[in-house]
Order: sequence, then structure tokens, then C-alpha cells
Amino acid sequence: MRKLAAFMHVSLDGYASPKDGSLEWTFRGMSEDVLQAAHALLSDVDTALFGRQTYQGMQGYWTTVPGNAESTLGDIEHAHWLEQVTKVVCSTTLETADWNHSILIKDHIVEQINALKQQPGQTMKIFGSPRLVHSLLDLDPGLIDEYRLFFHPTVLGNGVPLFKNLKESINLNLIDSRIFGNGVVYLRYQSAHHETEE
Repeated sequence: MRKLAAFMHVSLDGYASPKDGSLEWTFRGMSEDVLQAAHALLSDVDTALFGRQTYQGMQGYWTTVPGNAESTLGDIEHAHWLEQVTKVVCSTTLETADWNHSILIKDHIVEQINALKQQPGQTMKIFGSPRLVHSLLDLDPGLIDEYRLFFHPTVLGNGVPLFKNLKESINLNLIDSRIFGNGVVYLRYQSAHHETEE
């Protein structure tokens, strides 16, 4: 079965996003080695999952990158990767998802994600959509198999937390870690629920 992993940048006080959804708070931690490590985490991913806000934001930005003369080679490569990868957007309000290779899930989210996990392929990864993580954990705490988290040496004080109003505790096993010179710490956890299924 394919894995579902949550990929997130997280503040030291546990927030995955400020209230305004901006990314500026992560810029200080985006050194070249952090960017390379984050890019390397795409090597086993062939499906990206988003909530509505992240999907629309990513589409609005990354589709403009190849035609922008100021884009870096790395940005252009990532834009091409996003264009070609299968994208799943979970939303009850979107009527269509017209970005290339997009699938819209409006209901029966757990059943549809489990059906995708049964298909041949590589890891499915949730990108920067903490509210989607909340929804999935509320529906089925064992649905997410891994958490791939970059903790930044920044305290936001408020915003959207990575975890919120959990119905039950989630036991995790640390399977990888890395400390970067700028204070960013990468932690990769596997859900103990996933381990018991293997």
C-alpha cells in the first residue's frame, strides 16, 4: 500500500502557518542546504495533496514561474514537477480543479484517499495544508502514515497549528532527523498505526 505523508514547515511553538497564511516566516530558515533537503524529499512522491487554499495559492504562483525571467533554475524545475505530478485537492466548495493532472475530492474523503493508497505508485504527500491535516485526523487518526517536518527557530505566537483538537493521541516513531546550521531541525516520524499494519 502507498504511504500518505504530511510535509510541513512548523514554528517552534507548533504552528504550520500564521493567520494570514504567509510564508515569510520561513524565509530565514530557507538556507541552501534546507532547500536541497526539502527537494530531496520529493524523490519518492508522485501525488501531491492539498486543501483548497493551498491548492489555489500554489496554482496561482507556480504556474507563473516558468515564464518569469527572475525565476531560479531550482524554482523552474519545481514548477515543472508540480505541473506533471498528480494533484489531489480536497474541498467541499471548489466546483472544478483545472490545474494539470488534478483530482477533486468533495466527499467521502477517507474512502477516496484509501482507494488512492491502494493504487500502484509512490508516496502521496500533503503539502502545507494544516487544515486538511486536521480534517483527515478528525476523520481517521491512522490515515496519515508519516510526518515529514521542518521545525524553524521562530515563535509565531498564533496561527494555524499543525495538530488541533485531536480525538485521541497519536503515537509516532522517529525514523530520520537532521540538524541544519541555521537552527532548522528536520524530523521524520512514522505513525505507530502504520507500523502495526505492516
